[in-house]
Amino acid sequence: MELQFEYGKGMITAKLPDSTDVFVPGETVADPPCLPQDWDSLYAATKRSVQNPVGMEPLSKLAHRGSTVTIIIPDIVKGGLQATAHRRVSIRVILDELYAAGVEKKDILLIFSNGLHPRTNPDEMLKILGEALFNEFYPSGQITSHDSEDYENLVDLGTTPRGDAVLMNRQVYESDIAILIGHVQGNPYGGYSGGYKHCATGITHWRSIATHHVPAVMHQQDFTPVSTHSLMRHKFDEIGQHMEARMGKKFFCCDAVLDTGSRQIEIWSGYAKEMQPLSWKMADRRTYVPWAKKKYDVVVFGMPQDFHYGDGMGTNPIQLMQALSAQVIRHKRIMSERCVYIAFSACDGFFNDARWPYAREVYEIFQKNGNVLPDMDAYGAAFGQRQDYIDKYRFAGAFHPYHGFSMMSCGHIAEMNTAAIYIVGAKEPGWARGMGLKTRATLEEALADAKKKYVGDNPNILALPRTFRLSAVHLCMADEPYRG
Repeated sequence: MELQFEYGKGMITAKLPDSTDVFVPGETVADPPCLPQDWDSLYAATKRSVQNPVGMEPLSKLAHRGSTVTIIIPDIVKGGLQATAHRRVSIRVILDELYAAGVEKKDILLIFSNGLHPRTNPDEMLKILGEALFNEFYPSGQITSHDSEDYENLVDLGTTPRGDAVLMNRQVYESDIAILIGHVQGNPYGGYSGGYKHCATGITHWRSIATHHVPAVMHQQDFTPVSTHSLMRHKFDEIGQHMEARMGKKFFCCDAVLDTGSRQIEIWSGYAKEMQPLSWKMADRRTYVPWAKKKYDVVVFGMPQDFHYGDGMGTNPIQLMQALSAQVIRHKRIMSERCVYIAFSACDGFFNDARWPYAREVYEIFQKNGNVLPDMDAYGAAFGQRQDYIDKYRFAGAFHPYHGFSMMSCGHIAEMNTAAIYIVGAKEPGWARGMGLKTRATLEEALADAKKKYVGDNPNILALPRTFRLSAVHLCMADEPYRG
């Protein structure tokens, strides 16, 4: 059979054995039906949720004239940009509820919770919010992006009972009402976005991130395959609840369970501790798909140049490793013990130095001083305090330098759980080989080598076309469904 896979800035066609199984999220197995996607229907459904929150009072009772409100919004990495995306609908509903309760517009601040991601710029704010919301709040200076290095706008809350450092955004801490807009969408880090993951990563500091995005947490057996009962997930919950305890208030969450096209399936509001498990019931149905009837020896997919974290994600060798590992984390349940990955990647040495300015230096350190990626964790704190890279994060649209070390912690998971990984179509294959990956010019060559060395003459092959262009699922064996 012939299939098209993501590759560089386009697609590449490859011929696979006719016995190959193919999975496309949302198509091979349909998602649960989404809500009607017209504005009025989604507004009404969101309003019902907001007016009937789980585990806490509605905004009509929490808010009043004089209340200060922060609305915390995920950055552009997640959630969809369509006119009826959850962020746009839920913010409008929440604003209407606040205004009806007497809150004045001047007392509302919209904060993008980018964490260690590049700070959200005005163009991205406009794309996410749409013209109406953007023009309502931006000219008056009421839209901002979290700056994890602005120490005048951070509050040190000490540590959780486990000993994890918690620093958070001061504007959120000091507001009377803090509202988290979230997406319950499959994520290799702790199962889902939204809920406490949102505040534990989005409005905090690299020292907090360094308590969970590290080898000591990510290389535990409970991390792969992904689930909502890993140590990482527990840490998210503990950090979020520690924030609430120190603030003296609960976050008011409004989370949407999303489908493959980032359309709302269900909407849940309220106290994250009680609301998260309820939202996960439907999210599990969409995300953990009990489909495979056999374990797979070879998994084939393509990697575009520009996806998820931005342009260069599929060519920057450090980000490429994270993307490979994300597939392992999602699909470990259906992988054989000898599983081999074959991925198409242009791998041409494009680091995107503006977005990841530290990556070349980190790559060179790995070539000289690291035998495996976990060795690099020793450099994380030093890079996390590099002022040259911090300035680029704060003022020039770059990732925070510590983010690269969280990527490397994840990147090692591919090596931990596969017999081999082949990169096919690399224009400068040395970059892939520098990360411990095998390189071949064609799929046929890679498959022939894998058969000879690892998987035998008749391997079970799974193809995942468009796996990075669609909101992914976590595949399970048909007779072993995930039970939360």
